[in-house]
Amino acid sequence: MNHNDHVRLLQNGVPRPGGVWADLGAGEGAFTLALAALIGPGGEIYAVDRDGRALQSLTKQMHRAFPHVTLHTVQADFTRPLALPPLDGVVMANSLHFVANKGPVLSHVKGYLKEAHGRLLIVEYNSDQGNHWVPYPFSYQTWRKLAQQAGFGHTEQLATYPSRFLHEIYAALSR
Repeated sequence: MNHNDHVRLLQNGVPRPGGVWADLGAGEGAFTLALAALIGPGGEIYAVDRDGRALQSLTKQMHRAFPHVTLHTVQADFTRPLALPPLDGVVMANSLHFVANKGPVLSHVKGYLKEAHGRLLIVEYNSDQGNHWVPYPFSYQTWRKLAQQAGFGHTEQLATYPSRFLHEIYAALSR
């Protein structure tokens, strides 16, 4: 996958430029950069990851590619409560599949979102069977159930992308 593929997976879930977003489990920021391309100048992103080196790499890439998007890096475990401002949206791209008990995490995430129009964008392997590298993936059908249990009233699949690893990746929006 390349940057354009990442943008394509997220694009139908980002309704307008600007806003305050978070990328939980950002890593080196492939999807943070895609989000920056979509929210554009004046947008603000909180990139959260436990790996400080990955966040440093992301910061360098962001300053080169999207200098007019404000990036805040937060070295933390996204499975624990975070001090974040009210968010227009959250991206969780290939991060939630590392969490066995997703309910408490989703409760935190829902609490970060602005009530009226907060959006959660999930990018995940479309499989319910994990392995050593992706221990707890969830198919889109499973995500619909998880999202509803977490109190999200609307969930829709936005896009898919073929993958040699677990066959397919999907992007979904929950509000």
